[in-house]
Amino acid sequence: MSATLYQQIQQFYDASSGLWEQIWGEHMHHGYYGADGTQKKDRRQAQIDLIEELLNWAGVQAADNILDVGCGIGGSSLYLAQKFNAKATGITLSPVQAARATERAIEANLSLRTQFQVANAQSMPFADDSFDLVWSLESGEHMPDKTKFLQECYRVLKPGGKLIMVTWCHRPTDESPLTPDEEKHLQDIYRVYCLPYVISLPEYEAIAHQLPLHNIRTTDWSTAVAPFWNVVIDSAFTPQAFWGLLNAGWTTIQGALSLGLMRRGYQRGLIRFGLLCGNK
Repeated sequence: MSATLYQQIQQFYDASSGLWEQIWGEHMHHGYYGADGTQKKDRRQAQIDLIEELLNWAGVQAADNILDVGCGIGGSSLYLAQKFNAKATGITLSPVQAARATERAIEANLSLRTQFQVANAQSMPFADDSFDLVWSLESGEHMPDKTKFLQECYRVLKPGGKLIMVTWCHRPTDESPLTPDEEKHLQDIYRVYCLPYVISLPEYEAIAHQLPLHNIRTTDWSTAVAPFWNVVIDSAFTPQAFWGLLNAGWTTIQGALSLGLMRRGYQRGLIRFGLLCGNK
């Protein structure tokens, strides 16, 4: 991972994570609003529902040792550790996030079973065959080498273990290439959210076959999660969020002002919410 991109991602999440937790809570990912995206629900419940729907979709009923790649402030890690009475390790590029996740583990009486550290997902500090569940929820879009990222997830996964990866994608391009306007839209998103690039779900599936993962499944939940951005936009225009944005600094303000980029991306079918799972 290039030093510049590494620093950009770190600084973005160092600056914005506190405000996100203040407004939204511990889960830094999309919510699930039913398969057709029409269910009305509390925004935090929608995020918890996404975790549960993912586990159901991937057929995960138990786990002993979990790795959360791109753990944020520990939302998924702590939820999964508690649900499965498991050990959980979370990695992030943000020291602020790792420290807050550690604090939250103590508050939840889970510090003996969880640990959080700053680490690069493309060069993880773990032995081969370490985890029976590798969980990556909306971090793949930040990876500058998608193949290396999935190879690392595969390397640390135990034989028979399961990888669940959920990530932002662009639409498949097998029938028509991205248009110049679509490319510009993506570049605007990359610049605001510190992304090197995204790829399509079929491209991720091709990488998964090369690893090789077994029992590979993929699906697109764009419709189910798209309402999330309307809710985020609404929450950004409150007095609490306004003052928080001023304190968080320019990169966070820029991210808030650009929320419509993601909403429009979903509306036009350019941005996709891709799921992939498989076993080693």
